[in-house]
Amino acid sequence: MCQDETRPIRVTHKMWLEVGDEYVFGVGLASLLECIDRLGSIHQAAGYLGMSYRQAWGRINEAENRLGVKLLDRTIGGESGGGATLTEAGSNLLVKYRELKKRVDEAVLSAFGDIFASPNGSKGGT
Repeated sequence: MCQDETRPIRVTHKMWLEVGDEYVFGVGLASLLECIDRLGSIHQAAGYLGMSYRQAWGRINEAENRLGVKLLDRTIGGESGGGATLTEAGSNLLVKYRELKKRVDEAVLSAFGDIFASPNGSKGGT
């Protein structure tokens, strides 16, 4: 493959967690839980992320079922409007996922730099 020097090569990757062969948790669900934690509402978090409430609820429910733990404590609306907060399990999963992602990102970038460094020491060449 001929490398266009004006467009340096870069590495990308995706990482997610599975139970068996089924997707459980990834960057999208992590972002959703972070927004729920910050905003206190599935509805508000879904709107902020540009998804429907039904889609957000479905993704959370699917993850909870596959993991066998509750990620959120939910309160039904009423005069105070309801809301959602992360459970201890949800908070722990989010923290561990973010730490794992950070380490994997660092390892991928380091390996990329080692493998794709050009002979003159500049990165990104082949």
